[in-house]
Amino acid sequence: MSDVEAARLRPGHEISRVIKGGWQLAGDHGAVDRTAAIADMEAFLDAGITTFDCADIYTGVEEMIGEFIADIRHRRGAALAERVLVHTKLVPDLGLLDSITADQVEAIVDRSLRRLRVERLHLVQFFWWDMARGDAVSALEVLKDCQRKGKIAHLGVTNWDAPVIGRFVEADYDIVSAQVQYSVLDRRAENGLAAWAAQNDMQLLCYGTLAGGFLTGKWLGAPDPGFDFINRSLVKYRLIIDEFGPWERFQDLLATLKAVGDKHGVSLSSVATRWVLERPQVAAAIVGARYAGHLPQTLEVFSFALDGEDRARIGALLERAGGPQGPVYGLEGDRGGRHGRIMKYNLNTRPDDATLGRANG
Repeated sequence: MSDVEAARLRPGHEISRVIKGGWQLAGDHGAVDRTAAIADMEAFLDAGITTFDCADIYTGVEEMIGEFIADIRHRRGAALAERVLVHTKLVPDLGLLDSITADQVEAIVDRSLRRLRVERLHLVQFFWWDMARGDAVSALEVLKDCQRKGKIAHLGVTNWDAPVIGRFVEADYDIVSAQVQYSVLDRRAENGLAAWAAQNDMQLLCYGTLAGGFLTGKWLGAPDPGFDFINRSLVKYRLIIDEFGPWERFQDLLATLKAVGDKHGVSLSSVATRWVLERPQVAAAIVGARYAGHLPQTLEVFSFALDGEDRARIGALLERAGGPQGPVYGLEGDRGGRHGRIMKYNLNTRPDDATLGRANG
């Protein structure tokens, strides 16, 4: 088993380059065995995957990670428990942007501290649904004040492109990371954000690297499933495949990734993740995993590197791809478009919030 690579976001904050994602442990992604999911987190930690991603709006996930940390602290000692780094998010509801107060923002921070059972949040990734509503700068100032109080170590952002992040950097915020969707299917981070990040000492934490499981051998040779999924994550990434090109081009991509994987003796999904990890300014890939069953395959990504021939082969296919085009989160940020209509916008206070329409409507 290969050593897990690490990346330093700031002195004292060194993360594993594969981060265990938490979205799949939240609500509408299928049934979750809570006890097994918490127990399996220990296998990731022991394997060297020390960094966990979650959010205040991922129902129940902060609590699960908090229970895991508390159990490790009790059974195996504080030193090991302190190796666990948790990246959470603060996402005020769309319906509250015009009225949310500083006390309410800090209350969300305090709630995450209680859920995670830690004295200080390692990284809080900030998101504001609509920059034209309310005062996002003041809300982030509350988080900066929480840093001064010792409640937060570092600040990041999620689902913003350079022009929005730049407003905060210019206001003297130290933004250490941006969490963005980035994969061989979705290269919007290369439309300016990655280069800007390099100039501003900020690194990318990438989700969607396996497109909700579409970038796995399961889908190689499979017919187009359309959009008839109960799992909202699959609808989301099936839409991205539509932007990339027709289903046949997606199949060509899977075949190419498999050929490269066969050459190195790894899975096509490991190739897809390795491709992202080797892109400029990428610190880590967030891999969704409810349990540890696929952990050996996840660790494959550290057993090889792409060579020039591999990159050229994948690049030639990507040149024929259609998209998606535009800025990071541009498609999803259009709440009237088919990408935006499947989102839920009020999960902090209204977890039953309905999506705004069918994905292909």
